[in-house]
Amino acid sequence: MSSETGFDPALYARFPTRAPRPDEEKEELAHIWCAPKGWDYLTAVNNSYIGLYYLGTAFLFFLLAGILALLMRVQLAAPLMEVLPQAVYNQVFTMHGTVMMFLFAVPAVEAAGVLLLPQMLAARDLPFPRLSAYAFWAYAVGGLCFFASIFVGLAPDGGWFMYPPLTSKAYSPGINTDFWLLGIGFIEISAIAGAIEIIVGVLRTRAPGMSLDRMPIFAWAMLVFAAMIVIAFPSVILATLLLEIERAFGWPFFDAGRGGDPLLWQHLFWFFGHPEVYIIFLPAAGMVSMIVATVARTELVGYRLIVLALLATGFISFGVWAHHMFATGLPPMTTGFFSAASMAVSIPAGIQVFAWIATLAVGKPRYSAPGLFVIGSILIFVTGGLTGVMVAMVPFDWQAHDSYFIVAHLHYVLIGGMVFPLFAAFYYWIPSISRRPLSDRLGRWVFGLMFAGMNIAFLPMHLSGLQGMPRRVSTYLPGQGLALPNLVSTVGAFLLAAGVLLFLVDLVRNFRFAPGGGTAGNVHDAGTLEWLPTELYSVRSIPVVASREPLWDDPALAARVEAGRYFLPRSATGLRETIVTSPLRAEPQYLQILPGPSPWPIAAAIFTAGFFLALTVQAYGFGLASGLFAVIAVLRWLWESDRRVAAERVDIGAGIEVPTYVTGSASHGWWAMVILLIVMGMIFVMGLFSLAFLWSNQPSYWAPPPAFRGAVPILLLDLAAAALAIGGRRLLLRGAAWPVVAFVLSTAALGGALWLDRGQWAAAGFAAEASGQGAAVFALLALQGAAVATGALMAGYCAARALRGLVTRPANTSIDLTMLFLAYAAIQGLVGALFTRAVGA
Repeated sequence: MSSETGFDPALYARFPTRAPRPDEEKEELAHIWCAPKGWDYLTAVNNSYIGLYYLGTAFLFFLLAGILALLMRVQLAAPLMEVLPQAVYNQVFTMHGTVMMFLFAVPAVEAAGVLLLPQMLAARDLPFPRLSAYAFWAYAVGGLCFFASIFVGLAPDGGWFMYPPLTSKAYSPGINTDFWLLGIGFIEISAIAGAIEIIVGVLRTRAPGMSLDRMPIFAWAMLVFAAMIVIAFPSVILATLLLEIERAFGWPFFDAGRGGDPLLWQHLFWFFGHPEVYIIFLPAAGMVSMIVATVARTELVGYRLIVLALLATGFISFGVWAHHMFATGLPPMTTGFFSAASMAVSIPAGIQVFAWIATLAVGKPRYSAPGLFVIGSILIFVTGGLTGVMVAMVPFDWQAHDSYFIVAHLHYVLIGGMVFPLFAAFYYWIPSISRRPLSDRLGRWVFGLMFAGMNIAFLPMHLSGLQGMPRRVSTYLPGQGLALPNLVSTVGAFLLAAGVLLFLVDLVRNFRFAPGGGTAGNVHDAGTLEWLPTELYSVRSIPVVASREPLWDDPALAARVEAGRYFLPRSATGLRETIVTSPLRAEPQYLQILPGPSPWPIAAAIFTAGFFLALTVQAYGFGLASGLFAVIAVLRWLWESDRRVAAERVDIGAGIEVPTYVTGSASHGWWAMVILLIVMGMIFVMGLFSLAFLWSNQPSYWAPPPAFRGAVPILLLDLAAAALAIGGRRLLLRGAAWPVVAFVLSTAALGGALWLDRGQWAAAGFAAEASGQGAAVFALLALQGAAVATGALMAGYCAARALRGLVTRPANTSIDLTMLFLAYAAIQGLVGALFTRAVGA
């Protein structure tokens, strides 16, 4: 029992047996959570709309990338075809891989999380609706601008992995590569924003009683997925920044002739790139786990083992990135370690597969469209996993590396591990958001065409790869035995496309969006909470959860929820709101006031996209203006947040009163800031790794760094900045009127430390464009400069709120978050000053 709220999961007896004014309360909720009209659809922030927009845009990119794949297969259907010139083919295969990996796979599963998680957790919405809206619009605007580059001949042509030196300025002088570097970096920022939303949402907005042991498997999968994004994506963001800086300003991070190393790119890219496969797979596996239990009409076998497998997959996947670099001359001990890790990561995946098979075996499966796609997914994914174990063996990898065998393996893993589960999810969950379900009869045909087409397309690629056909080639010579397998693959690709086309027909015929929830009801007789009756405000009342399959274990639950007999049967404050619960046991802690529709997230996204697009085409004046407007838009949307309501405590049901405003570590904003700082910390750590890697691989270009004694005033200033940041919050707790003065002084100390650090490196004769060492050091200084500038912006924001009387006492969330950020920036500056002087000293 919680000492703060008196909550006990066995609360059923404390709720009234009938709702006092059900019609009046439902009308009030419907008015507060009203549907958008006209242009308001662009300003909507509700998860039902943003999730659907997100998923629809991701599926659009899937179709566009699929069309590019068909063009490639036509080109390769026979030897010496001339459908696509080689230069165009290079753009097409680069865009196909990039769009599938960056614009479809991760956004699609993230979109599914935004759409489904609030209903699964019985929350009114995710905790940061405007952040979700910003993440979507940034992705949509940036992605469409990026894809449009192919129509004007400016699409990237260096492969979806963009290896230097091929993508350096010397060998790719046009702006094609810049579109990839700036566009993908921008889109990854959107993915990180969505990950922050998902982590805080899963941990803090679950229905009361939904402990971690009762959470739906999909919620577990999304939690691990989002945590992996936070750890992995900063690496590719840093890599794209470094390569773009090298191309724009000549800093030699990857230029071996000036102390850089092109292998640094591969380490940074694949530290993201191989976990990316599991980032895509884990949410899809969560979908399969949910669907298998319903299709088999029995509880999922091995729930706890599957949760452990999800966690183990997320952990081990970060130890296999050099699996892609076995042909680069790594030391034998290194290749042995990564080979072992590459095989070990198959164990938790195998646990999940065997759990699904066991669930189907002990139940009575229905071979509906979702069931068929799940079974097909298992078969295809296991095949891809087996070839994955093969390429984890270093001698075999040396033979098959960069051949069509790898293309076949990759597509078996991704299509079986993500695409088929996503189509299973479409047929399974669309009834929850549509006025009528998709056709099960057409769904079986869709499955048959896609399953047959997939295997006909990619199974022969194993053979052509072992016969020596390299990937990424636009044609091949006759008489090599490659014509037949390539022709068969082309036929299979069009058969797969026919299945997708039939799905579109089914979608047009039957899908009718019902933003308040589907009207077909619980058509699959599932046991989880997303099948409760819902409106735009999600469930009518937030239930107490006592099991993993509450609708199976308590058939009357849906009727009681709809009658308003649980938490929040009406708005306690007259505003949009949801219950924030404790992360482990899901005990009610406080009532969060949710922001409503706003034009500022879409404005911020458009101006952010304009900033990156302007940098790409070197329109720096327009880019600066766009960046400024983007910052203003973000500050404007935040300005309406962090405000108290009149009632400090409210009754949320069963006589339980909770506060409406909290600060410190209990606040959802505090959790989001900590996650953001982990992202920034990972970018900085990968920057430190880059410096150490260049030192160990290019020692002949290394010069002694400045003396340690020169770092003493820098360290003192950073420590003073941290003390001032923490002291500013303490001033507020004691009732002082101007804690933000301490923040301003903290920012000044950070700036002084950065100025001293940079000056010492410049005085020692280092220049960013002279060597890889200088480039890495000044890149770290630039990262610290960005942190200092952001801290100054946050301090100014707090000062502006203080002038308007919006800094509440004795505690304030804006002050808390600024304190956290400034303290982090001080620690980052201190670590950077010590590390850069220690490496090679």
